[in-house]
Amino acid sequence: MIFNNNTAQQTAELLLQINAIKLNSKNPFTWASGWKSPIYCDNRITLSFPAVRNYIRDEFVKQIEDKFGRPDVIAGVATGAIGIGILVAEAMGLPFVYVRPEAKKHGRQNQVEGFLQKGQTVIVVEDLISTGGSSLMAVEALRNEGANVKGMAAIFTYGFPISEEKITEAKLEVYTLSNYENLIEKAVEKQYVSEEELETLQSWNSNPSEWGK
Repeated sequence: MIFNNNTAQQTAELLLQINAIKLNSKNPFTWASGWKSPIYCDNRITLSFPAVRNYIRDEFVKQIEDKFGRPDVIAGVATGAIGIGILVAEAMGLPFVYVRPEAKKHGRQNQVEGFLQKGQTVIVVEDLISTGGSSLMAVEALRNEGANVKGMAAIFTYGFPISEEKITEAKLEVYTLSNYENLIEKAVEKQYVSEEELETLQSWNSNPSEWGK
């Protein structure tokens, strides 16, 4: 669920402006899930553009406080959301931790890095939600540490049914700054995509797990 339509449209336009959205139907991208895709959303690029990263930071701060209230801790999902998560925590004057994809094999063997006490309320900051697997593994790791995860705030989601089902099963409240529908609407409006590319994107979005096979 997006925070609101105005934010979703503005975020989508900014992502397009800085070329964080990559389109390549002839040589599709392969996601971590194994899916083939003509689109790739690289939100790490936002960190290289001060005006964009500040907009995202400020929207996160405003929307997190409005939807969830003030948490005890901000947690970023490694590695894509560490940077923006730190910016959000700093702006809110809150502690920050980050969650690895899996526990380290050496040292203290942590999966959650940073100081986190049992019972503390946490908002998870994520850069992107695709199938939802890595995002929800981070939530599970925090809950295993005794954290009270109040919700997740992400920059972008593709809104796939599989991710929405997983989020519902995890009993997690999730909001995003933008989503696939707003991105495509803005891309067409600003002529970032051709008619041929639009047809490819629509075909892919109708059955992403099987597309390109």
